[in-house]
Amino acid sequence: MPNLKQKLTKAPTKPGIYLFYNKQRALIYVGKATNLKSRIRSYFTGQKSPRPIETFIHEVSNIKWVVTDSVLEAIIFEANYIKKHQPKYNVLGKDDKSWNYLYLTKDYFPILKSIRAHEITNYQKLWGPFPGLNTKEALKLLRKLFNYSDCKPNQDKPCFYNQIEQCLGVCTGEITAQKYKQKVIRPLMAFLSGKKDQVIKDLKKNMKVASKEEEYEEAARLRDQINNLKKIQDVALLSDSLFKTTRISNFKFRISRIEGYDISNLGSTGKVGSLVTFLHGAPSKKDYKKFKIKTVKGQSDVDCLAEVLNRRLKHSDWPLPDLILVDGGKPQISTAIKILQKSKKEEKQERKKINTQKQIPIVGIAKGKDRKKNQFFISDKSIESWIKENKKLLIQVRDEAHRFAIKYQRQLRKIK
Repeated sequence: MPNLKQKLTKAPTKPGIYLFYNKQRALIYVGKATNLKSRIRSYFTGQKSPRPIETFIHEVSNIKWVVTDSVLEAIIFEANYIKKHQPKYNVLGKDDKSWNYLYLTKDYFPILKSIRAHEITNYQKLWGPFPGLNTKEALKLLRKLFNYSDCKPNQDKPCFYNQIEQCLGVCTGEITAQKYKQKVIRPLMAFLSGKKDQVIKDLKKNMKVASKEEEYEEAARLRDQINNLKKIQDVALLSDSLFKTTRISNFKFRISRIEGYDISNLGSTGKVGSLVTFLHGAPSKKDYKKFKIKTVKGQSDVDCLAEVLNRRLKHSDWPLPDLILVDGGKPQISTAIKILQKSKKEEKQERKKINTQKQIPIVGIAKGKDRKKNQFFISDKSIESWIKENKKLLIQVRDEAHRFAIKYQRQLRKIK
């Protein structure tokens, strides 16, 4: 271990992937990071964790890393390494049906799309899984880099992306399927397979050919594409917590599963509650729950929240979250703490089986005095730094819980 810690001092502060090897020189785990040094060091802080991903540290005898130019490449490299080497501790989570994949359709003009593991059926080429990947932003970025098209071929008028120069003319018939595959699909497939350097090399070659043949517009397009690939701007690509599930100083687990709660209250007969779950920074809609308030007669959001939390905690078959987020401030935080404490006392023997002994931090988001600025309230100051780094994610969870509650309330009103 001393040799490993000494090696960590040489780790770069750049994005990339890290590789953990055991004494038999077998690759046992691959991870990604925006900051390799910070991420790798988080495994060696001296605290133990009940999670499998942390308990293998005693097996690690060597560490290697691969630096990438961007976060996107780190994600791609990680997925490719896991697929090729099947590391022992990465395979533990291979059945997670909520993970994202990217795939190419079998259309005449192939389309790049995203898909969940449980939805995978028919495709030409599949990449992934990419845990926590914001696929909407990823597809947006890849469209800018490669100008792939998802429009209907040979339309009467150009599509929106053709008008902003992000479609090569599939919609207008300006490009044949053969040329589309040559200019778009082949380099896109190579890039998603981790071969960016080869893609750039081929594009430079094509640019010289276009220039020599006086196809100056094509040469300029290729030049811009090369520059974009060299300087990928992927800040918004990932869900904010993707690389920030590192161990928190006073906690024995990592924040990977977040539950967000919201109460929608339209009069004494229109009260509902919602529970949304985010895994690795992405919504896990199969774990969403809705509650029709049954015991609260008035219009107290705090009392409604108490009922929802009480009912949720009676489900010992539901996995416990690493963090609970509520819409509100100190009253909601205080209520959530009381409900958790009460639940531990009442169901101590039964709930030991699913590890309720861990401390679940609670975060509240309330509107400020001007109703425009978000104020964050936390149950434990030891997670304060994590909160600061993940505000955008937490706001996303809050907003999703609100949306889901409103949707359920509207459904009930239609039934009436």
